[in-house]
Amino acid sequence: MDKLKNHMPAAFLLLHVLCLCISHAAAFNISIIPFTQGFTPLFGESNLIPSQDDRSVQLHLTQYTGSGFRSSDHYNHGFFSAKIKLPSDYTAGIVVAFYTTNGDLFKKTHDELDFEFLGNIRGKAWRFQTNMYGNGSTHRGREERYHLWFDPSREFHRYSILWTTHNIIFYIDDIPIREIVRNDEMGADFPSKPMGLYATIWDASDWATSGGKYRANYKYAPFIAEFTDFALHGCATDPLEEVTATECAERDEHLARAHFATLTQKQRLAMARFRSKYIYYSYCYDTVRYPVPPSECVIDPMMRQQFKETGRPKFERRHRRFKQKGQVMRARNYGNQEEE
Repeated sequence: MDKLKNHMPAAFLLLHVLCLCISHAAAFNISIIPFTQGFTPLFGESNLIPSQDDRSVQLHLTQYTGSGFRSSDHYNHGFFSAKIKLPSDYTAGIVVAFYTTNGDLFKKTHDELDFEFLGNIRGKAWRFQTNMYGNGSTHRGREERYHLWFDPSREFHRYSILWTTHNIIFYIDDIPIREIVRNDEMGADFPSKPMGLYATIWDASDWATSGGKYRANYKYAPFIAEFTDFALHGCATDPLEEVTATECAERDEHLARAHFATLTQKQRLAMARFRSKYIYYSYCYDTVRYPVPPSECVIDPMMRQQFKETGRPKFERRHRRFKQKGQVMRARNYGNQEEE
């Protein structure tokens, strides 16, 4: 099942169906910005290589340090997007993350939305996860894990995070893969404070690939992740302001009305097809961790059958810290699985 070739026939069928109901990425109708206009280095600056046209950037990981960048501003909700090409060859233990957070300002009450790509071994399908935290609720992480239906190291694909006052949608190209709809019971667990957009590459050998079974091998270094065609649509604001500016409230309403903020019936069908084929862990179906599913979970009886009795084959929660060249990076409180 893990072999990439075993995924391809179903993948081609899925893509054929999806192409009938969802248009090309240009349908987002988004404007892109130069790298230096919207972003600044985060760490490992010597391993951050911008292109001459200022449209793209490479993040390198060596045995000495990883690298990362962040948006120059924080945004009160927004649409955050980039085309990404992941490192090729043997990349076990290597995590490439594309995420929003305000953890630099709110150490114990931060918000966060994640795409994380979990390294790869030749011949196996790439795995990745999405997650959400609100108000520092790391002990209630809402992670999901999936297989990709393509090789993300061969060409660029667009990864997008939509965050409004009402919902959160994760996209790959034009395919919505996950939606979280806010409800009153979630309270502060739904992200509410302005966040910046971040991207990093780093060594997470202890947990990323098959629960740490396969570790980074630096004979394949440098590991290179490429980012291009950046989009930052939202209201830039001071995250320490207690009252959001009126113009941000107006732009939030405009964002919530954007065509990519409300899923059509065809998009929901595409998302359901993706999830039925490629999801292999969801916190909503983890009956050991959550005997009563969190309030935002909508349990699908068909999906329930995809998972084993407990919803997790081998599962353990880990708290780890990784240190690279003076940069301490926390492996967030994920429910890591020993993957088969």
